[in-house]
Amino acid sequence: MDIKFVKRSTVKASKKRSSKFRPLLEAIEKLKPGGQAIEVSYTSEKSINSMRTAVYQFCRQKDFSVKSRRDSENKKIFFYRDK
Repeated sequence: MDIKFVKRSTVKASKKRSSKFRPLLEAIEKLKPGGQAIEVSYTSEKSINSMRTAVYQFCRQKDFSVKSRRDSENKKIFFYRDK
């Protein structure tokens, strides 16, 4: 077995986000700081966690931040960019 250390930048990861979240991520990209928010319905706690993870990872790659608030009574989550 040949083990060699390489720079992390040489390892290309091309994992694409599933199409399930693609419309949400496209909408997140269009948000302006202090502007409108995005409202998304969800069905379970698992789906809300997956959604938030996808959004936060996407924003980390694009180098901006998005906040979220949840309305548990109406089963909706809101994403917005703060000023």
